[in-house]
Amino acid sequence: MKEALFVKQNAEKWKHYETLKTDSPDELAQRFVEITNDLAYAKTFYPKSKTTAYLNGLAAVFHQAIYKNKKEEKGRFFSYWKYELPMLFYTYRKQILYSFIFFALAVSIGVLSAKYDDRFVRLILGDRYVNMTNENIAKGDPFGVYKSESEFAMFFKIAANNTWVSFVMFVSGVLFSIGPVFYLVRNGIMLGAFEYYFFSKGLGAKSILVIWIHGTLEILSIVVVGGAGLVLGHGLLFPKTYTRLQAFKRSGKDATKIAIGIIPIILLAAFVEGFLTRHTGMPIWLSIFILASSLTFMVWYVVIYPYQLFRKTSAQEKLS
Repeated sequence: MKEALFVKQNAEKWKHYETLKTDSPDELAQRFVEITNDLAYAKTFYPKSKTTAYLNGLAAVFHQAIYKNKKEEKGRFFSYWKYELPMLFYTYRKQILYSFIFFALAVSIGVLSAKYDDRFVRLILGDRYVNMTNENIAKGDPFGVYKSESEFAMFFKIAANNTWVSFVMFVSGVLFSIGPVFYLVRNGIMLGAFEYYFFSKGLGAKSILVIWIHGTLEILSIVVVGGAGLVLGHGLLFPKTYTRLQAFKRSGKDATKIAIGIIPIILLAAFVEGFLTRHTGMPIWLSIFILASSLTFMVWYVVIYPYQLFRKTSAQEKLS
């Protein structure tokens, strides 16, 4: 894009941001993100132009406004999860949807494979796990594995493992998005075989009430991280008008924000698994409440709220 056209498309927005002051942390964060994105574009294509110098100065003004005191710095910290991350969910909603589809198809494959091949569950889950669970079922405690360690030890172990798995899935996006698809399919097949195993033992409903009070957050977080991995590879696969390196840098920045932003939810899932899932005899209403709350939160935060935020932002831009 020629510089004149770039300026023409954005001049009104820049002037609006420069002349109309605001004390809202969310509004400041939004303006700062948009200006820095424009600045990054200008630095790439017009590094020595007056436009770049102007945007650099404007970005500095917003940076100072956001970080000028401790209170506003705290507001900027929370605005990342309140505004920036949800907007990234909306921007890359297709990649997150593709991640969900890959995972759901893999779960179906796992279920069907386990149904028609008696050896498949042992192949996927391992003889040791299956034998241990069979023993627990015989003892009348099918989910005793969640009580095998202390709360904190289990939380730390699960949090470290899930964070590492998510990191590997995300980084593997550099392999032109093949890596995330591989890990989504692998984990989906494991989940399908795992659930079919309990349903085949007549413990399907019980497994949902016990396992999914943490599994809802954990599995949906994996889907989002898989989407982040697809975003990372998107720049390499579809650079559009940018060079492949420039597109990769842009997609890599956004993908990293998504992957980092989902970590608190991964840790929350590990906490629930370590401290709550072990109470396999909790009232049914409490299990349903935790499961439903987790599902509602994830659907709202990843799907509904980003859409509402986008519509609100679009309406404000039209009014201005």
